[in-house]
Amino acid sequence: MKKFKLQYILFLSVLFVFTNCKSDKNNYTEKSKPVEIFRATKSDYPNISVHRGGKGLKNYPENCLETIQYINDSISAIFEVDVAQTKDGLLILMHDNSIDRTTNGSGSVKNLTYDEIKNYNLIDDFGNQTNFKIPLFSEVLDWCKTNNAILTVDIKRSVRQKDVIDAIKKAKAEDNSIIITYDVVQAQSAYKLAPELLLSVSARNHEELDRLLQTEIPIENMIAFTGTRISNASLYKRLHDENIVCILGTLGNLDKQAEVRGEEMYKRWHKFGADVLATDRPFEAYKAIN
Repeated sequence: MKKFKLQYILFLSVLFVFTNCKSDKNNYTEKSKPVEIFRATKSDYPNISVHRGGKGLKNYPENCLETIQYINDSISAIFEVDVAQTKDGLLILMHDNSIDRTTNGSGSVKNLTYDEIKNYNLIDDFGNQTNFKIPLFSEVLDWCKTNNAILTVDIKRSVRQKDVIDAIKKAKAEDNSIIITYDVVQAQSAYKLAPELLLSVSARNHEELDRLLQTEIPIENMIAFTGTRISNASLYKRLHDENIVCILGTLGNLDKQAEVRGEEMYKRWHKFGADVLATDRPFEAYKAIN
């Protein structure tokens, strides 16, 4: 009888181990390349994030595939783009609610089909009309896959996070995509939908970082956007201690500051703790810190 009990206990033990191993295997998620690349302990990742895919460039409009191609030919960078949705449900690159500012057309994106939008040309920041069209998000993802480029995807409020993540998965472009989130709720939602993706999370101060660290999101899935102002050195140190890469938004005031005081300002901010600079002046920032 004792022998039988011993055999039974051994059987249950083996069954328990096997079941747990199987469960762990089913729960395992292979992480995307950006999760592996963007670690504070590394230094070989792109250290420039190009705001809106490129701004302030003559004959090259924002959120335009040709602009991304143009910049990518010259420097190593990741590209922040804005994703909106047309009346017929197609995802496109567009920052504004309407096409008035960036094209020679007019109207709300949500009230226009993609066939209607294709009739218009993109305009650069100087008012010059180009022959370039508003690109489909899927076209940009395909280009990124071919050219090993990485997007940081800003999802407009009118667009469901799930629709954008589904499009990334459909294109098999997980290795080319980072999802931008603005608060803990968005970050948790994105992680639940795509635990394999790297998330740009808002960590502008210690309180925001505390809230993030209390979630189920693994630290390895985070790249921290620290805002558009220089943060306290203690925040950068704490993020780096957690092996989290820091993004500083120099777009706006800091870019203007560097333009007036000299490009070495970019190098100073980089050394202070900003691993990646999100900028409207990608060529100048890249030259300064590389």
